[in-house]
Amino acid sequence: KRQLARELGDVPVDPEVSKGRLVREDEHDASDDDDEKRRIVFSVKEKSQRQKIAEEMGIDGTVDEVPATGEQDEEISMWEQEQIRKGISIPQVQSSPPTDVNMYYQNTYSVMPYDSSFAMPYVYAAYGPADAKQVKADSLTFQPPCSTMAPVTIDLVKNRLQERLESLRKVHNENQQQHEKYQQDLANSTKTIDKLDGSSDGIDERYRFLQELRGYVQDLIECFSEKVPVINELESAMHQLYKLRAARLVQRRQDDIKDESSEYSGHSSKATVPPTHDAFGRDKALFQEHAKLRRIAEREARRARRRQARELSGKMAEHNEGLSSDDEETSTDITNYNIERERILAETKKVFEDVLDDFSGVDSIKLRFEELRLEYYSHYREAYIALCLPRLFNPLVRLQLIPWNPLEAKCPEFENMLWFESLLFYGCEEQKELQKDDVDIGLLPAITERVILPKLCVLAEHVWDPFSTSQTSRLVAFVKRLISGYPSVIHAENKNTQALLKCILMRLRRTLDEDVFMPLYSKTVLDNKNKNSGPYLFFQRQFWSCVKLLGNILQWHGILSNRVLQELAIDSLLNRYMLISLQSTECGEDGIKKSKRVITCFPKQWFTSLKGDKTIPQLENFCRYLLHSATTIYRMSVTGSDADKRSAREQIKQIIKLLASIHAVDHAVAVANEHSVKDIKAVLEGK
Repeated sequence: KRQLARELGDVPVDPEVSKGRLVREDEHDASDDDDEKRRIVFSVKEKSQRQKIAEEMGIDGTVDEVPATGEQDEEISMWEQEQIRKGISIPQVQSSPPTDVNMYYQNTYSVMPYDSSFAMPYVYAAYGPADAKQVKADSLTFQPPCSTMAPVTIDLVKNRLQERLESLRKVHNENQQQHEKYQQDLANSTKTIDKLDGSSDGIDERYRFLQELRGYVQDLIECFSEKVPVINELESAMHQLYKLRAARLVQRRQDDIKDESSEYSGHSSKATVPPTHDAFGRDKALFQEHAKLRRIAEREARRARRRQARELSGKMAEHNEGLSSDDEETSTDITNYNIERERILAETKKVFEDVLDDFSGVDSIKLRFEELRLEYYSHYREAYIALCLPRLFNPLVRLQLIPWNPLEAKCPEFENMLWFESLLFYGCEEQKELQKDDVDIGLLPAITERVILPKLCVLAEHVWDPFSTSQTSRLVAFVKRLISGYPSVIHAENKNTQALLKCILMRLRRTLDEDVFMPLYSKTVLDNKNKNSGPYLFFQRQFWSCVKLLGNILQWHGILSNRVLQELAIDSLLNRYMLISLQSTECGEDGIKKSKRVITCFPKQWFTSLKGDKTIPQLENFCRYLLHSATTIYRMSVTGSDADKRSAREQIKQIIKLLASIHAVDHAVAVANEHSVKDIKAVLEGK
């Protein structure tokens, strides 16, 4: 068995062979198989070098090594020498040999010169326990390599070290520059952090303030979203109360006119009609007759009280029936009106009773935004707070204006109210003048535009009575005060101003169409010397009520355009109704008095800018009436006494003056020439 192993070349190799160290084999080997069986090997048996070479060359290396013969042995030798040359030419990194308690080196080696090692025989040594049997192996002699390595000199080493040093210096310089750059960036970052830390205090405070204000505004809007419908309802209730009161007075006037007209007209003869009953079983005709008698009694009682009041004031002589406003109310109507009004006012006080003063007081809300304006004015401008404030204060202002009615005599000025006084100096700082371009300079005009003008529209369209001289005078005076006090808002281009003027115009047109009535009576009725007859008084009352309406309409001169006023006053009233009455009036003192009163209502500005000798075209019919009156007076005086002729001549001169006062110079000259008035120049100069 051992002989077979020798033939196959299976020789154990020390692992240290791979590291270039050769040791000799032990001279002794195991004597018999029993010794091998008793030996316990604790290491893994590795393949020998020859077995590895044989595997690479494709030779079975499981048997003991045998001397190589022939070509095979020559190839192995060449391969071994080649591997040795490769190992010598490549620097080897040796590691310390592993130690084992069961293994040891049997021989030592001496250090030899580098070149002489190639001539020494390579001896393989076995290792194992001391009593192991030595195994002999043939030594292999290797020839030195064909080429030798280049000699290593001090200059070569020095040059290599210098190059390495220069490379390290270059890298060091680059690292040093990078380090300096990082140090500079660090210093700049530290300065920036310090700067931001120093300025962050103001930013934090500003942020907290703005956030707090933002929350306050959101809460305020939520509060107003709940309260605004209540305010709208109360405002509508008060307007409805005003409307019902005004409509009741207008309806009473219309009923009085119908009653008197039916009483004095020729169609008042009662016809036989079958009785009809209403839903309550009452006779309609009898019920209406009783209602009419009640209205007549109330009307005559009101006239008697007004007549008595004029007598006490001494104005009886200069008064004409029909010039007074019949706006007296019964005690029942006054009581009901006051009860409802007090109820609405009581409800207005309860609107914000469950709300903190910070969200319900004009002063509290104003202070919040004044603080923002004072501390952060740039943010105040950028957020367009000035444009939002009029809408924000709108509900509170409207709530205070619910009982406000400029048509009433004792109505307080809105500029004296608390909200106006509170907002009057909004944004003003002590010892600092207000700039013209200040964003809050238009706060009060904006509130006037958005609150006052819409309320005036409602009052003008539904509450104002154009037949009432007192109401018209108050409304005209208030509008003129707005025009002079708030010219940036009350002008022709403003939409709310246009809406107000449109409401005024519509109300005047509705009055002319529905409330004006001029009765037509025969001359036998009007020529009756009895001035106290019913038809005569009714006729005179209706004419003078038209004169009053004419004056009320022309009070809007300077607010409404001249074209609109001339259309309303002259075309729709004078030429349509009043000329009929003048033509039915007896020519003379009565006709001249009425004509003079009509001309007094006309604005003088209409005639001062006229060129030529003609008046405005709309007054041509009125001028022809005056010409006709002058001719009639002259004809009536021809057959009269000298006193009548002198009286007629004076009346003709008055007519010439009236024509000259309305710039109808051509008609005045024609009347003077026709009636031989020689001092026409003196008459015209005395106009």
